[in-house]
Amino acid sequence: MEATVEKKERLWNANYTKVWVANFMIFFSFMLLTPLLPIYLNQRFSADNDTIGMVLFGYAVMALVARLFSGYVVDSFPRKMVLLISFTVFTLFFVGYVAAGSLMLFAIVRTVHGMPFGFTTVANSTVAIDVLPSSRRTEGIGLYGLSNNLASAISPSIAIWIYTTTHNFDIIFWLAMIVATLGLLIDCTVKTRPKELVKNKQPISLDRFFLMKGVGEAVTMVCFAFSYGVMSTYVAIYGKERLGIEGGSGTFFLLLSLGLILSRLQGNKALREGRITYNASMGVCVSLIGYLLFAALPNEFGYYGAALVIGLGNGHMYPAYQNMFVNLAPHSQRGTANSSILVAWDVGVGLGILLGGVLSKNWGYGAAFWSAWIVNLLGFLGYWIYVKGHFLKERLR
Repeated sequence: MEATVEKKERLWNANYTKVWVANFMIFFSFMLLTPLLPIYLNQRFSADNDTIGMVLFGYAVMALVARLFSGYVVDSFPRKMVLLISFTVFTLFFVGYVAAGSLMLFAIVRTVHGMPFGFTTVANSTVAIDVLPSSRRTEGIGLYGLSNNLASAISPSIAIWIYTTTHNFDIIFWLAMIVATLGLLIDCTVKTRPKELVKNKQPISLDRFFLMKGVGEAVTMVCFAFSYGVMSTYVAIYGKERLGIEGGSGTFFLLLSLGLILSRLQGNKALREGRITYNASMGVCVSLIGYLLFAALPNEFGYYGAALVIGLGNGHMYPAYQNMFVNLAPHSQRGTANSSILVAWDVGVGLGILLGGVLSKNWGYGAAFWSAWIVNLLGFLGYWIYVKGHFLKERLR
C-alpha cells in the first residue's frame, strides 16, 4: 500500500517533466537574445544606452500588460488551449527579428513580442502546478524554476560563443525560434485534467487580475527585480567597455545560474518541509550582499564574484516568493497568483532597464549599479518589516 501511494505521488510524473522541459525551451530561446541585444542594437543601429533602454523597456511593458490579464484568462479558459496559442505566437515572433531592417521596426517587434511571452510563461507555470501531486506542490514549484536557471546557464554562453565565432546575429535569432518550436511541440503532448473554470465572478474585480492579498510581497519583488533588470541588461556591454572582458558575460551568466541551481537544490528541503520564509529570508540577505559586491568592486573579482552570490540569493528568494503568492490565493486563483508575481517582476525589470540606461548614459555605470543596490536594500527592509509577518498571518495552506 505504501509503495502504491508513493508511486501515485511521484513528483517527476510525465506531464510535469514535459512542462518543465518546455519551460527550459521558453527561457533558453529568451536568454539567447537577452545578453546580446544591447550589443546588437549598438552595432547594427548605432543606438546609445538611453535608446537601448527604451527599446528593451517596451518588451517588459508588453509582458507586464499581458500578465495583468493572463492570470484571469488562464483561470477562465482551458489552460492548455491558452498555453498552446500563446506559445505558437511567441515562437513565430522570432522571425521578426531577422526581418527588422530599421531601429523603429526592431523596437516594434521586440515590444509586441513581450505579450505572448507574458501569456506563455504564466500559462506554462500554471499547468505545471496543475499536474503536480498536491503533496509535492511546494517542492515542485521550487524545482520548476531550475528549468529557467539551467536555460540561463547554458543559453547566454552559447549565444556569446556564436557571436564571437561568426558575428552573425541572424544565426542566434533562428536558433531561438528552433528551440521555441521544440518546446511548443513538447507542450502539445501534455495531458491535463479538466479544471473547474472561474464562473460567475465579477468581471471587473481587480482581484481577478492581481492578487490583492499579495500587494506587499509584490512591492518588494519589484525592488528585487529592479536590481536584476539593471545588472542583467547592461552587464555584457559594461564588461566589454569598462573592464575589457570580451565575451565575459557568458561566464557571468554561467556563474549566476550555477548559484541559482545550487541554492534551489539546497533550499528545496526547506520548501518540502514548508519553511518558505526560511528560504526567503536567506535569499534576500544573500542577494543584498551580491549587489553590493557588484557595485562596490568594479573589477573582475566583483564582476564574477557577484554573479555567483546573486545567484545563490535569488535561487532561495524567488521560489519562496512564488510559493508565498500561491499559498495566499485560493485554488480558483492559481493563475492570478502566478501572474501577480510575474507582473511584479516585469515592473521591476522594466524600470531597471529603463532607468539603468538613463543613469549609465548620464552618470556612468557606477551610478546605475549603486542604484540597483539601494533599491534592493529597500526591498530587503520591506521584507523584514512587513512581508514575512504578513505571509505567516494570511497564508491559506
